Order: sequence, then structure tokens, then C-alpha cells
Amino acid sequence: MSGTFRVSVSKDYLVFAAAHFITFRGHRCEALHGHNYRVGVVVEGAIDPECHFVVDFGDLKRILRRLVDELDHRVLLPTGNPKLALEEADGRLSVSVFGEPRYVFPVGDCVRLPIPNTTVEMLAEHFAHQVRAGLDALGHTGMTMLEVEVEESFGQSSTHRLALA
Repeated sequence: MSGTFRVSVSKDYLVFAAAHFITFRGHRCEALHGHNYRVGVVVEGAIDPECHFVVDFGDLKRILRRLVDELDHRVLLPTGNPKLALEEADGRLSVSVFGEPRYVFPVGDCVRLPIPNTTVEMLAEHFAHQVRAGLDALGHTGMTMLEVEVEESFGQSSTHRLALA
């Protein structure tokens, strides 16, 4: 078999509801709000000569399901944003924005993400790297491109593409 193949996974259960806010240029921060996010993935590559697929759909779905479940019904907080300070004490996570106290959440309601802002672009990039790590751990080879789309509402999404070859 010659050429490359493109496979995609986007299921109705690959969704998560989460709260977030983003900081803007200068000294601005939007209000806390939420979205019902949807995640999909596309993988390109050669056909595995033994199994005759690019990647096992079951593996992709399990990886994505674990990732969306980790974020579902949580507050998403970026750890790489210099405009924010996160401080944990007594089971609470305090969030200061531009040095001013802004929010206090129960620690268990939050997910701290190693990203600079909780924009849909940064979430797509985060998911792409996590999916790649999951596929690598399962020994998947032969893939040349991985693309993850995160949609925050109908008609508003970002796609991040990783070249793997």
C-alpha cells in the first residue's frame, strides 16, 4: 500500500464542561464563565503492515476520554500565566490577578494546566501533546501528523497540528 491515510475521531462523549477566564493584553481579565467543549482528533500516517490501520481507534478514544474526563466540571487554571498567582492552603486555591485577590476555589474543583492562558488555542495544543504522549506510550508508530480541534461553542474552535515525522 502506498500513500498516507487520514483518520479522525470525534464522538459525542468527547466533551467536557468547564469554567475558565483569560487575561488579555495589558491589564485586563475577563469574568469567570463556562463552555461545553468538544474535542476531536485527526491522525495521518502510513498503514501498519500487520493491522492495516494508521492507529487503533480504540486507543485514540480511550486517550481522549481520559483527558476530557480530567477537565470535566472543573475550573481550568493556567500555571504559566505571569499575570496570575495561584496559592493553595487549607484545601482552597486562591487566584490573584495582577496582584489583586480575585477567586477562591476548592482545590478539588480545579485543574492546573501547564499553559500560559486557557484560550481554546492553548487547550488544543495541550491536548495535542497529551494525545501524542499517550500514543507514544502505546507504541504507535508510522504517524506523520496529529491534529486536535477543541471547540468551545458552536462555530468557535481552534486546531493545533503537530508534525510527527
